Amino acid sequence: MDLELRHLKIIRAIADAGSLTKAATALGLAQPAVSAQLKRIERALGGALFERSRSGVRATALGDFVLDRARVVLPAVQELQSEAERFAHAPVDRPGVRLGGTHGPLLGGLVDRLAAADPGVRVTTRTAWSEREIAAWAADGLLDYALIGTCGEDAPPEAGRLVWSEVARDPVFVMLAMDHPLAGRTEIELAELAAEAWTDVPGDSCFGECFAAACVRAGFTPSCVYETDTASCVHLVQVGRAVGLCRATFPATPGLVTRPLSGMPLFWRHLLGWHPDGPAAATATSVVVHARAAHTDAVARSVSYTQWLASRPPAPSVPLPARVHSIGQGAN
Repeated sequence: MDLELRHLKIIRAIADAGSLTKAATALGLAQPAVSAQLKRIERALGGALFERSRSGVRATALGDFVLDRARVVLPAVQELQSEAERFAHAPVDRPGVRLGGTHGPLLGGLVDRLAAADPGVRVTTRTAWSEREIAAWAADGLLDYALIGTCGEDAPPEAGRLVWSEVARDPVFVMLAMDHPLAGRTEIELAELAAEAWTDVPGDSCFGECFAAACVRAGFTPSCVYETDTASCVHLVQVGRAVGLCRATFPATPGLVTRPLSGMPLFWRHLLGWHPDGPAAATATSVVVHARAAHTDAVARSVSYTQWLASRPPAPSVPLPARVHSIGQGAN
């Protein structure tokens, strides 16, 4: 077997995690698969790379030798790939805006507003479920702007390399099937859903931990949480297999309703980020304005959200001074 980069990544993950189980979680693989891969790698290299014990694993002398070189090779290859992608995606003669975003209605709304404001500007998009990946693309110059979300006051990724401006913040709502016993309510206590299975989309933020903590405060532990894509979340809710967690701006969808959770136990911040030394910095203020307008449009399309807002005192608007307020570049 020839040694490949993925094998070095597995070795590094095991060393960093200190156990095969934790490494498997970090890699998104099953633990038996990681164990089998490690055995094949060790056969190819001619000896054991880790000593196993009840407390975890520890690198052998051979393992330390391989790890020293892996920690040089992997960053070098990653840098090569980033530079090649930056070269391949370099702006063409025609002016353009490169946007990156996760799931949600704001990316499409922002594209629409930018295209309408200046039809001569070419707007392209790139998406991923990972907020960290999108932020890294912007930090590496592969995107002009990153439109992501964070749970509560969680710090955004790449805070040392990007300027982040808050677009808006929304409460987290719950999605229910139309025939759910609580679908007719205007607001729902989290504890009333203690017996339900749950579904939401994956992400890099602390949302999963914050949801679990909110459930504990409400007196229960979720029995099951399905992390999957948006379409699958909707399907699971529509057929009554689960209730879903969603942003309050989630668009109207046949077969389900969205309802606020009493006391707003969870909320979500929409952020727009860009490199402070990149060309996007010159137009960032305008793009933030368009992003906030796209959010206002999304709010107006959600009946449950507009009703919830009407029942509450007016919230102060998010300020936008002459210099865009930043998160992670010395201002908070």
